[in-house]
Amino acid sequence: MSLEHLNPKSWQRRKKPSSQEVFEKLRKGDISALSRAITGVESKASEDYAFAKALLQQALPYSGNSFRLGITGVPGVGKSTFIESLGIHLIKLGFKVAVLAIDPSSSVSKGSILGDKTRMEQLVKSEFAYIRPSPAGETLGGVARKTREAILLCEAAGFDFIMVETVGVGQSETAVHSMTDFFLLLKLAGAGDDLQGIKRGIMEMADAVIINKADGDNKKAALHARREFQNALHLINPKSHQYPVKVHLCSGLHNEGIEEIAQEIASFRQHSNQNGSLLERRNSQELYWLHQTIEDRLKEAFYSRSEIVNQIKEIETSVVERKISAFDAADRLLSL
Repeated sequence: MSLEHLNPKSWQRRKKPSSQEVFEKLRKGDISALSRAITGVESKASEDYAFAKALLQQALPYSGNSFRLGITGVPGVGKSTFIESLGIHLIKLGFKVAVLAIDPSSSVSKGSILGDKTRMEQLVKSEFAYIRPSPAGETLGGVARKTREAILLCEAAGFDFIMVETVGVGQSETAVHSMTDFFLLLKLAGAGDDLQGIKRGIMEMADAVIINKADGDNKKAALHARREFQNALHLINPKSHQYPVKVHLCSGLHNEGIEEIAQEIASFRQHSNQNGSLLERRNSQELYWLHQTIEDRLKEAFYSRSEIVNQIKEIETSVVERKISAFDAADRLLSL
């Protein structure tokens, strides 16, 4: 008589659910299934690739029905507090809210604090909210490697609003702009927010500018910052959706100005649906991620090839010792 059924490893192998089983639970709103699905698509393990691919294929017909909010700003601007206030307000309006929060990772240990659930104490308690902190890893821009796929899975799970919170450093603004419908830029008054502190690139991407922590003694400085930003916006070319970019004051901590921002988001959504700019934006994003995925796959395939693995250290040494240029070294590796 076989005793294989007593082997814990054998039991775990048999019990591991299929992508179909996970997806069926996900569609019914099972949060554990959603977390398992996102973990699967985030995994770099080769054995999880087919599982992730099947999940995403099943999710596609149910995706695209949410409204995707990108939220960025420098560390300390109060993104988590703002997101919690806005999320609670949207839930009171009858919506389900998912938050994909990207935490900065250490370039040395590769570790991440992942403290967003701790900071969003009230939101995390709601049965209509889902908070998924993920480490940024080595991904350019502070957006987790599989954030876009996580958006699709959250949409298939029935979430109405999906907020993507970025690290707020480097090129994160460009990355989050390429996967969301409405891009919120959070700023602080009295922290270099005068004209010389306003970056044209980020202003051109923003669909709304929020001056956070506009309360108490900081209210006067916030009003001054709003005037500066409003003046700066006049120098920027109109966006393709033809919706005016506005500057709002708010206090996420005291829940002030949140209702007005929610109304602004609703107004933008109605406008962009009516003139077709939302569909146009999403179509361009799909093509962007097609080509981005091709580049990522080519890079992974290149560095995993045995010819490259066998020779790259030797060629790297030649570059460091100034025997060949980086350009020549790249040509040699690519020729393999």
